[in-house]
Amino acid sequence: MADNSEIEIFIISDSSGETALTVAQTAVAQFPDLKVKYQRFPFIQTESILGGILKLAAKHNAVIYYTLVTHSLSDQVNDFAEANQLQSFDCIQPAMQVLANRSGVKPASIPSMNHSLTDTYFDRIGAMEFAVAYDDGKDPTGLLKADLVILGVSRTSKTPLSLFLANRGIKVANLPLSPTSQIPDELWQVDKSKIIGLTNSPKVLRRIRQQRMISYGLPAGGAYSDTEKIKAELKYADDIYRKLGCLEINVANKSIEETATLILESLNLEPAEVDTIKD
Repeated sequence: MADNSEIEIFIISDSSGETALTVAQTAVAQFPDLKVKYQRFPFIQTESILGGILKLAAKHNAVIYYTLVTHSLSDQVNDFAEANQLQSFDCIQPAMQVLANRSGVKPASIPSMNHSLTDTYFDRIGAMEFAVAYDDGKDPTGLLKADLVILGVSRTSKTPLSLFLANRGIKVANLPLSPTSQIPDELWQVDKSKIIGLTNSPKVLRRIRQQRMISYGLPAGGAYSDTEKIKAELKYADDIYRKLGCLEINVANKSIEETATLILESLNLEPAEVDTIKD
C-alpha cells in the first residue's frame, strides 16, 4: 500500500549540502505525487551534532541523503539508519571509492575543502552543539545561556526550529510544556524578548500527533491525540506565555522557514545580517 503522508528528507553534509540536495531532488522528480519536505543540515563535522540530527531524523522517520567524506561520520549515519530502519543514501563515499580503486590513491577525506573556515563557520558549529546539548529541556541551565528560548507543547516543531536557527549561528534552547511537567525556575529569569512561545490549532496538532503515532506503528487514537487533551495543553501553554509576556507564534500550516523568519524578525535581524549558506 502506498504511503500518502508527507516524507521528510534530511540532507546532511560536511559541506554546503548542495550535492546531496541535488541527488535527492533528482530522485524526487520521478515521484510527482509524493509530498516531500526537505531539511538541510550543512557543515556537520562532529559526532555529537550528527547524533542529535540523527535522533531528530528518527523522530520524523526521515529519508537521509548525505555527503560525509569522513568515514567515521558516514558509518555513523549508516549504522544509525540500519538500527532504526531508516532509508538512507550515501552520495559521496561510493563515488570516492571508485576513484580510489582506479587510481590506487586514498582520498584526503578532508571536509569542506572548498570552504574557508571563518568565524561565522565556527559560530554556526558552536550554535549547533548548543542546540543539541539543550534540546527538549535536557538541561535548564541552558535557558540562561541561550540567545533564544523556544517553548511549546509536544509536536510544535521546537527541535527542527532550534537546529534551523542554530544553522544561522543562534544559540537556541527549547523547553517542552505540559500541565504534568514542572517549569524550571530558570525560565522566569530569562529576558522575555528572548523567549518565543509556539502554539498550534487543535485540529492541525491532532493530525500531526496521529501521523506520528502511525509512523511508530501505533494506533492513531489515544490520549496523545485526544482533542480535549490537546486543547487543555494549548491553553496551559498560552497561560504560561501570558505570564512571561513573550511573543507567541501560531505554527499551524507554517513551514519551518516561515516560522524561523518570524522569529528572526522578532530578534531584529534583517535577512542581510543572517548568515546563510551560499552554495
